[in-house]
Amino acid sequence: GNGNNTLICVFLHRPLTDRVMTVQILVIIFLCINMLLIVTFFKKESFYTSARYILFFVTLLSDSFLLITTDILLILTNFRCSVQVWLCIIICLFVIVYSIVTPVTLTAMTLECYVAICMPLRHGQLCSTRSTMYCILIIHGLSSGPCIVIISMFFATASISFYSQYTICSVEMFMLYRWQDHARSAVSQFYFMIMGITIAFSYVQIMKVAKAASGENKRSTQKGVRTVILHGFQLLLCLVQLWTPFIESAVLQIDFSLFLNVRYFNYVLFSLTPKCLSPLIYGLRDEHFFLALKNLIFKVKVKQIIGLFDTVYCRVFMQNVPE
Repeated sequence: GNGNNTLICVFLHRPLTDRVMTVQILVIIFLCINMLLIVTFFKKESFYTSARYILFFVTLLSDSFLLITTDILLILTNFRCSVQVWLCIIICLFVIVYSIVTPVTLTAMTLECYVAICMPLRHGQLCSTRSTMYCILIIHGLSSGPCIVIISMFFATASISFYSQYTICSVEMFMLYRWQDHARSAVSQFYFMIMGITIAFSYVQIMKVAKAASGENKRSTQKGVRTVILHGFQLLLCLVQLWTPFIESAVLQIDFSLFLNVRYFNYVLFSLTPKCLSPLIYGLRDEHFFLALKNLIFKVKVKQIIGLFDTVYCRVFMQNVPE
């Protein structure tokens, strides 16, 4: 029997579709971009001793991690792979936690921007490397909230035998009853409301300083305003992603093929794209980071060209050297 199996797949019935291939190409491109930004982060000491860049690094890591785990789930679903419930719980724990880590980190980045502009004298003390490390622990603690609620409800209602059963793995698997769905929605929307209020508050305070500022300060505060607007937009995309399961479950009751289309569209537009575009936009907007990124790409290109010349030289000239 299937005693020791944790995974059963029906590969024969499900060939790799164009859609899945497209997603794999996008995931690889986005992961490469994120890895390039992560390597850039480690190139200068000023990046990993600054609160702003450390938090940016956290969003890069959590987005990359989420890209990999959601992609694994997508492939398993495509091949109709049934996973044992306990294994699915482990995968989904990471998906639930890290889908919240990015928006919470964006909110922390907004607060850092608020402190830098509205409380410049206290910025060094409040946003030191040490306090940023505590902040990362708090971010992960807060992000575990919705996960703890969902898992607690699931453990309270699922029978012991359910854990050894096989299922198509998705976060929806935890929703055994309708009320659990509503509770998950309420918790997530509460989180997003608090984050939205925090970003709006920071925006208003920075705008006040921007109006009063002059010269060099005015440029700095206007940049701060644009950064907060960008974080607000990123948070909005995260919020839309939170609503997609409800749209999908409503469409599922109408037509299954339409549901597959909507799910694919939502995944590419609201899951994949923000995971790459927002870090890239943020990285390119920052002058110091952009310069470091440009230097890194230039060095890589120079090394490749030198390597190519070495290969050509060895092949053409070394072969003609008499014994």
